[in-house]
Amino acid sequence: MNPPNENVLVVKRELFDELGSFQGLSFEPEKYLKAILSRGSNFFIPRPEAENDPAYKQIIPYALIAFEETVLHYVRGKKAGEQRLVAKGSIGIGGHMNETDESLFALDEQAYRAGVEREVNEEIKIDTPFEDRIVALLNDDSTEVGRVHLGIVHIFKLKEPNVQKREAMITGLTFLTKEELMARRESLETWSQICLNSLERLLS
Repeated sequence: MNPPNENVLVVKRELFDELGSFQGLSFEPEKYLKAILSRGSNFFIPRPEAENDPAYKQIIPYALIAFEETVLHYVRGKKAGEQRLVAKGSIGIGGHMNETDESLFALDEQAYRAGVEREVNEEIKIDTPFEDRIVALLNDDSTEVGRVHLGIVHIFKLKEPNVQKREAMITGLTFLTKEELMARRESLETWSQICLNSLERLLS
C-alpha cells in the first residue's frame, strides 16, 4: 500500500550527519533540536518521496505516555497509516508533522510542543493533567522504516491513568509495567524496543 499523498516535515540527512549521527537513542536532544527546528533547516516534501529517499529524515514526535511506573501500550490495527507497522505493539504515540503544522516552525520550542500535543490528541484523549518533556532523539538506520525517520522522544507524565483512544487504528490500549512490556518485547515495533531498553533513563 502506498503512503498517503501529503506533505511531511523533513530535514536533510546530511544535517543530521553534521550534527552527529547515531544509532539508537541520544540523550542530548538539545544538541540537535535548535538546528532541526529552525525555519531554514526543515521543509516539507511529498510523503511518498520522503518514504523512499534516505537523503531526507522525516521528523516524528514519539510520545511515551507514562503513569507512575507504567507506560501506555497499544497495538496498531489495520487502519494504521504506516502499513509496515500494522499488528505491531507500540509504546509511542505520534506521527508525521504535516504541512498544516508549518506555522509552528517559525516559532519556538513551545509552539512545537503545542503541535505535538495536537498530534497526540488526534490519536488518544488524555483526561488528566500531564507534564510534557523532550528526553531524547531516536534514530534507527537498521530498518527500511527507520532509515527515513528521526524520532523526537517525549515523555507525557500523567497525574491519573485516564486515557481513551480516538483513532480506529489503536487497539488494546493499556498501561503496563516494564516487566510486562519486556514479556511482549518481540511483538513491539523497533522504536518501542529501543525505548524499552532504556526505559528507566527515559522516565527518570
